[in-house]
Amino acid sequence: MITAAALPAAARRSSDLSKHSAEVFAEAEDHPVTVTRRDGEALVLMSQREAEGRSRLLNFAAQLITVTLDESGSLAERMAKAFPWMLALSPADRETCAQDLVDAARASFSTDQPHLAIAELTSWKETAITIAAGLGSADLEWLDDDETVERP
Repeated sequence: MITAAALPAAARRSSDLSKHSAEVFAEAEDHPVTVTRRDGEALVLMSQREAEGRSRLLNFAAQLITVTLDESGSLAERMAKAFPWMLALSPADRETCAQDLVDAARASFSTDQPHLAIAELTSWKETAITIAAGLGSADLEWLDDDETVERP
């Protein structure tokens, strides 16, 4: 298994940043770019989306650490203390949610892909919000694949 630390990092010289800034900026939109300098420590250039994703993942990690340090109750009960929106889920869904969040966090940390955990967290939270709003029990009418629906 390749870990995030084993992946090659994109590196550019500071002169590339001044001579080919558009190219370096375009690359930084896709992934962080390390800008090496002769006169100082290397800098990392990344999109704000990337920086915010990493920040959200670290915040999530801090919450998970708090949950693991608490020794009272099941994982789902401890997670519901940190994430009160989980109380809108059924007990079985809370158990599933707790395990899914831990699994997604492990995947995010091991692959350096913050979006994996953040997407799972957002998905479960939106599900809980929908259930709390009373929309989770609505009867749905599914349309057949071959039925054409006109624009409203």
